[in-house]
Amino acid sequence: MLRQLITKCIYFNKYKATNILYKSYTNYKFLKELGIYAENAGLFDGNWSGTGKIAESISPSTENVIAKVQQSTVEEVHSAIDKIYDCWPNWAALPSPMRGDIVRQIGNEIRKFKIPLAKLISLEMGKPMLESTGEVQEYIDICDYAVGLSRMLPGKLLPSERQDHTLLEMWNPLGVIGIITAFNFPVAVFGWNSAIAMICGNASIWKCSPTTPLISIAITKIIARVLDKNRIPGSIVSLVTGDANIGDAVVTNRRIPLISFTGSVTNGKQVALKVQERFGKILLELGGNNAMIVSDSANMDMAVKAATFSCIGTSGQRCTTTRRLILHKNLKKEFIEKLKKSYSIVLNAIGDPLKETTLYSPLHSQCSINAYENTISKAIKNGGVIEFGGKRMDRKGFYVEPTIISGLKVDDDIAQTETFAPIVYVFEVNSLDEAITINNSVSQGLSSSLFTDNIQHLFKWIGPNGSDCGIVNVNIGTSGAEIGGAFGGEKSTGGGRESGSDSWKYYMRRSTVTINYGQTLPLAQGLKFEI
Repeated sequence: MLRQLITKCIYFNKYKATNILYKSYTNYKFLKELGIYAENAGLFDGNWSGTGKIAESISPSTENVIAKVQQSTVEEVHSAIDKIYDCWPNWAALPSPMRGDIVRQIGNEIRKFKIPLAKLISLEMGKPMLESTGEVQEYIDICDYAVGLSRMLPGKLLPSERQDHTLLEMWNPLGVIGIITAFNFPVAVFGWNSAIAMICGNASIWKCSPTTPLISIAITKIIARVLDKNRIPGSIVSLVTGDANIGDAVVTNRRIPLISFTGSVTNGKQVALKVQERFGKILLELGGNNAMIVSDSANMDMAVKAATFSCIGTSGQRCTTTRRLILHKNLKKEFIEKLKKSYSIVLNAIGDPLKETTLYSPLHSQCSINAYENTISKAIKNGGVIEFGGKRMDRKGFYVEPTIISGLKVDDDIAQTETFAPIVYVFEVNSLDEAITINNSVSQGLSSSLFTDNIQHLFKWIGPNGSDCGIVNVNIGTSGAEIGGAFGGEKSTGGGRESGSDSWKYYMRRSTVTINYGQTLPLAQGLKFEI
C-alpha cells in the first residue's frame, strides 16, 4: 500500500542513493508495509537522498547494520532552503484553520501506520515497542492539539491614549524554521515542533539524528503524501540527513530565523552562540540531571513504581530520566531494597524491543556503552558503592544493567553530570529543605519530582523557594510529560518550551500595529510638534 512512501525524499528527489537493506532483515514484514523493502534487498528503491557520505543505521538490539543511507551535502542544504522559500509565501498566505486541516490529515495518516512506525523506532533506536507506540501517539496527539489551536491563535485589541487611534497586537509566521532532533525521540520531538510550526504558517527544514534516518524518512514521506494530496509543495517540510557539518549548515544559515535544537548541553551552547551571533532565535531542549525526592510521608510503593520507570525507562535515555534519588533517612534503606526488587522484575522482561512484552531494552550505540562504563568506573573511584547492576550484559546488543549507586557526595563531578544511561545516584536527607537544596544544586533544570502526602511540603515544593526546574511534579515521576503543557527547562537545559500551552509563540513574530483612523496626528505622551 505504501510501496512508494519512502522512495523519494520530500525535497532531494533528484539525487542518486546507494541504500542497502541487508537480506537478514527482509523478514520484518512491517518494513514492506512502510515501503522500506525491495525484492533484491534494496532499501528505498529509487532516489530519495543527497550525494554525500554513506552512513550506516545499526540496530541496537543486535548490533547488525540495518541499512546504508547516503546523506546530504552542505550545498544541498542551502539549495533546499532556497527551494523552501520559493513555496513558503503561498503556505503562509493560507488561513490558519486551513493549515490546521492539513495538519489534521497528517495526524490521521500517521495514526493509520502507528504500529509499523513504532516498530521502525524500536528496530532503529532500540526502545521497547510499548514506548515506541507512545512516541508515535505523541505526534498524533500534538497534531490534534494543533488543529484546535489553528482556530484559536490570538491577537489583541488594545486601547490607545490618542484620539481616533487603535492598537493591535498581531502574530505572523517567522518563515522557515530549523528543527534538529536527537536519536532518543526521533519522532515525537519533530512532531512537537512541526505540527505547531505548520499551523503558525511556517515551513521547516528537519535535520534528523544521523543514527535514526530510517524513521525520519518514513515520517517525512507520510507528510509528503498528505501535502501532495492537498496540492501543497512537499518542500515546505524538508528533511536533510548527515553529521555535524549538515547541522551547522542549518544553524548558521541567516535565512532560518529560528533554530529548535534538542541535544546535549555542550552542543546546545555552541548552537546558541552561532545563532545569536546572527541575531536568530533559539529554542533549546538540552540536558536534565533530574531528581526525585521521596519524603517520609510518601506512599512508598507508589514512589518505587514511579522511580523504576523514571530511572530505567528507555534505558535511561530520556532527558527527563531520574538521575538522582533524594531519600529521607527514615526510609532510604527500605526504599533501595524495594527498588532493587522492582529492577529485578523488569529485567525478567528484557529482550527484543520489537516484542510488546519487553520492558527493558538496549542502549542506542557503542558510544553509549562507553559512557556508561566510564561513568561507573569514575563513580567507584570517587567512593561510590554499587547497590545494583554496574556491568554490561553478556548478550548480543548494547545491553547494560540498570545501576544504583550510593556513597557519592552531592557535589561530586559524577553526580553533577548527566550520563545518558540507566544510572541513578542515591542521597540521604533529613528534611525537605535539604532535599530542595540538593535538587537545585546542579546546573541543569529540566524535570523534578516530590513524593509526599504533606500539603505544606507540596506547596513549598512548587513555590518560589521550591524546585527551580521547568517541570515540577508531585507524586509522579520525572518522566512522562503530557503534550498539553509546555515542555522545557531552566538554567543549562536551555530555557526553551515546546508542545502545549503558549509554546506557539516561539514560532511566530509579534507586531504592535497602530492605526490612525482620524484626520489629525496627535502624538503619544501628549507631545506637541507643531509646524
